[in-house]
Amino acid sequence: MTTTTAPHTSSAPAPSPLSLGLRRVRIELKTFFRDRNSAVWNFLLPVLLLVIFGSVFGNQDLGPGITFAQYFVAGMIASGVLYTSFQNLAIAIPMERDDGTLKRLQGTPMPKVSYFIGKIGLVFVAYIAQVTILVVVGVVFYKLHLPSDPAKWFTFLWASVLGLISCTLLGIAFSVVPKNGKGASAVVSPIVLVLQFTSGVFFVFSQLPHWMQVFASFFPLKWLTQAMRSVFLPDSAASLEVAGSWELPACAAVLIAWCVGGLVLSLVFFRWNKRGQA
Repeated sequence: MTTTTAPHTSSAPAPSPLSLGLRRVRIELKTFFRDRNSAVWNFLLPVLLLVIFGSVFGNQDLGPGITFAQYFVAGMIASGVLYTSFQNLAIAIPMERDDGTLKRLQGTPMPKVSYFIGKIGLVFVAYIAQVTILVVVGVVFYKLHLPSDPAKWFTFLWASVLGLISCTLLGIAFSVVPKNGKGASAVVSPIVLVLQFTSGVFFVFSQLPHWMQVFASFFPLKWLTQAMRSVFLPDSAASLEVAGSWELPACAAVLIAWCVGGLVLSLVFFRWNKRGQA
């Protein structure tokens, strides 16, 4: 008499969307740093702009103990959020849509949210690296003063997080605008430059024409830049702001509003396939 044994079936639970998303973070980082030209310029461009503007206007005094170079470093740290999140994603996602990466991922069992976790992880790691470089250059060459007040570091934390979330979601939503990956940079880069010129990155915001100030106030970079100035500039520099103060509650409120708006826009407009494809 013979007996048969039922085949053993594995009861191991399927990986969670979060664990798969963390794996995607590693993949995204490897892909990002393998493209050396893109990775180098992503970190080098803000430093080059800092060196150029710092060399030309660096010694210009804006007030007691405040130089334009210090003002500009704070603006470039805020711009680092825009570079690593909005610009990076709004260019990279159309390229992945063109080469079929998104279509292949859509056809796998991986939860779609894991793909976005991977992108968010890439953005946060790239931002940490970029802001570290900018702060080091600012401290060494432009006498940037690191805050000693824990409240200022808390402001830096919430401004960075809210800025990264809002700009990441806006980058995902805006990724549908370029018709193809090759032309994405030509569409996205001018928008980033316009926002920088009107948001008080390259120039003192209160000295810009009124219509520029109004225009910039609709977008997150202006408020993110203002919050970063409150962190890295002395309290006396608040007098340089249009309102004569840092308006941190308003900065937080606008950034939170853009987080919500960016989420809605990305849910409504993001597409996995090219235009015209099912």
